[in-house]
Amino acid sequence: MAGLNSMDLLDVDSLLADDEVLVRDTVARFVSEKVLPIIRECFEEHRFPSELIPEMAGLGLFGSTLHGYGCAGLNNVCYGLICRELERGDSGLRSFISVQSSLTMFPIHRYGSDPQKERWLPAMARGEALGCFGLTEAHGGSDPGNMKTHAKRDGGDWILNGSKMWITNGTVADVALVWAMTDEGIRGFLVEPGMRGFEATEIERKFSMRASITSALFFDNVRVPAESVLPDAVGLRYPLSCLSQARFGICWGAVGAAQACLREVLDYSGERVLFDRPLSHTQSIQIRLAEMARRIATAQLLAYRLGKLKDAGRIQPAQVSLAKWHNVRAALEIARDSRDMLGGSGITVEHTAMRHMLNLETVNTYEGTETVHQLVVGQALTGVNAF
Repeated sequence: MAGLNSMDLLDVDSLLADDEVLVRDTVARFVSEKVLPIIRECFEEHRFPSELIPEMAGLGLFGSTLHGYGCAGLNNVCYGLICRELERGDSGLRSFISVQSSLTMFPIHRYGSDPQKERWLPAMARGEALGCFGLTEAHGGSDPGNMKTHAKRDGGDWILNGSKMWITNGTVADVALVWAMTDEGIRGFLVEPGMRGFEATEIERKFSMRASITSALFFDNVRVPAESVLPDAVGLRYPLSCLSQARFGICWGAVGAAQACLREVLDYSGERVLFDRPLSHTQSIQIRLAEMARRIATAQLLAYRLGKLKDAGRIQPAQVSLAKWHNVRAALEIARDSRDMLGGSGITVEHTAMRHMLNLETVNTYEGTETVHQLVVGQALTGVNAF
C-alpha cells in the first residue's frame, strides 16, 4: 500500500492539470477549515450556513465555468472538483452551489437577454444576489412536461399562476427562474420577491438536507414584465439542459460524500477494539472497506471521464444519467455500510455517515430519480422511449 491514497486507489487525481489541482486544494482547505467545524451543528439546527456565502463568492465558486460578468471561467473538471470537495462537507453546500451556478446563472448566461445578464450575473457571482430554479411541482415529480403552472400574455406583460415544490434557496432567492406552460410552449420567467402575488415558504421538519433551504413557491396572478422572460428558451429542452448541468456536478459531489464516509470508518475501525483486536484487523471489515474503495475508484473514473467529455463539448445526456445513477447509488451504499460499521454511535450527529446517508437519500431522488436515469440509458441503448 506504500504510496497509495486510500481515498483514490487508482490515483485519478494524478490526471489533474495544475490549475485543477489548485482549485481542488483551495476548496478542500475551505471545507476543512470553515465547513466541517460548523456543519454538524447546522444540520442539527436545520440551518444553512449563510455566513459562508461571502467566502465562497470570494473563491470564485459561483458560476465558476461561465465567462465574463465577473465569473471565473474555469473548465468543467474544476467545477466537478468544487462539487466534490463541497459535498465532502455536506450535500447542502454542493446543492447551494449547484442551484446558484448550474440552475440559475447558467440559463441566464445561455438564454437570457443582455440586460438580464448584466443585471443578475455580476451580482450573483459576487454572492450579492441569490437565485433559485422553479421547475418541480408537487404532483409532477419526474414528469416536468406535465406542469400545471402557466402564464398568459396580458398586453406587454405575462400573468403567472401555479406553484412549485422542493425548491432549494426559494425563501432567500433574489430571483426565481420559474418555468411555466404558455400557448407557445414552456418558457422561463425571472420572478422577484417584490412582485405582487408571489410567495415563498420554507419546508421544515425534514430528516434530510437539513443544512439546506428547501421551499415551496406560489404564484397568484403574478404580473411579470416582458423584459423578465428568457427570450431564447421556448420548450422543455431548455430547463432539461439546466438539469444536465446540475447532474454533472452531482456526479462529482457524490464522490466527496463517499470519501468522507470511508475516511471516517477507516479511522474508527483502526481505533475501535473488539475481542482484543482492532476492527480493521478482521477479514469482514477489510472486505467491506475494500468494497467501498472499489465503488469510489469507479465513481472517480466516471466523474473524471465525464468532465473531459464535457470540456471537449462531446457530452451526451445519457452519459450524465449513467454517472449520476451509478455514483449516487455507490455513495449511498457506502454511507449506509459506514453507518452500520460505526455501530450504535453511528446514528449520532457526532459522526459523518448518518448525515451523509440521510442527505444522499434526497440526492438519489432529485435531479432525476434512479429509475428516470435508468430509462434514459435504456432509451440510448434501444432507441425506444419507455417513459
